[in-house]
Amino acid sequence: MAVKLRLKRMGKKKQPTYRIVVADSRSPRDGRFIEVIGTYAPRAEPSLIEVDNATAAAWLTKGAKPSETVRKILEISGAWDEFSATKPPKLPKSARTKSEAAKKRAAARAKTAKRAAGRKGAGKKTGAKKSAAPTAAGAEEAAAPAHETPESPAARAETTAVIDGGEG
Repeated sequence: MAVKLRLKRMGKKKQPTYRIVVADSRSPRDGRFIEVIGTYAPRAEPSLIEVDNATAAAWLTKGAKPSETVRKILEISGAWDEFSATKPPKLPKSARTKSEAAKKRAAARAKTAKRAAGRKGAGKKTGAKKSAAPTAAGAEEAAAPAHETPESPAARAETTAVIDGGEG
C-alpha cells in the first residue's frame, strides 16, 4: 500500500480550507484517510498552517510520500527539517555509482582469474607454483580492465626490469 501525505478539501464553495491527511494513494481526494496531521487555510491573511510535526516526521520516516504542496507546507512548518535530521546522509550519486562499478570490475576480474587458473591446471601438471605475494606485473594485471588481453611473459619481464631499475 502506497501511503501519501496530501490535502483534503473542506469548507464552503469558493472558500476552501484543507486538512493535511495521511491516505492510501488509491483513495479519492476527499475520500477515506488514515490520519489527520494538520490544517491549511490559504485564504486567511497570512495563510494559516497548523501541523503536528512529530506525527508528520514519523509518517515520512515510515515511507509516506508528500504531494508537492504538502512538502512546501511541511518545509514552512519545520516538519521537513525534523525528518531530514533523522535521515542518514546519502552519498552523492557519482560516488555511489563509482564504488558500485569498482565492485563489479573486481568481481569480473576474480571470475576470469578463477577460470584461467582452472584451464591451466586441468590438462597437464606444471612444476612451477605461483607465489602468494603479488609481483609488480601481477598488480598491473589486477588493475587492468577484464576486457584487455594479458601481455606475453617476455613483455612482462621487460616491464619488471624497467620498474626494478633496468637490471633484470
